[in-house]
Amino acid sequence: MITKDSIETAYSFLHQKRNVYIHSTLEWQKDNIEDAIASYVDDMSQELYETISNGKADFLRDHKRFKEDITIAVERLEEML
Repeated sequence: MITKDSIETAYSFLHQKRNVYIHSTLEWQKDNIEDAIASYVDDMSQELYETISNGKADFLRDHKRFKEDITIAVERLEEML
């Protein structure tokens, strides 16, 4: 069961990190954000992760797709609120 609190927490965290990521010009800062998000999703509700990832393997963990993935994740979480 996905709780409203878990959705709100994930949304707040990912939304804040996404905003910094998309405006950052520092590669080390972007890398740190990617690492923080990967660590976060490792510990988040598996059911919530599967819902926002839509079954996509390595969602929020693939450097090449990270900007797209985090944008999708924030949009899906916002819809769930």
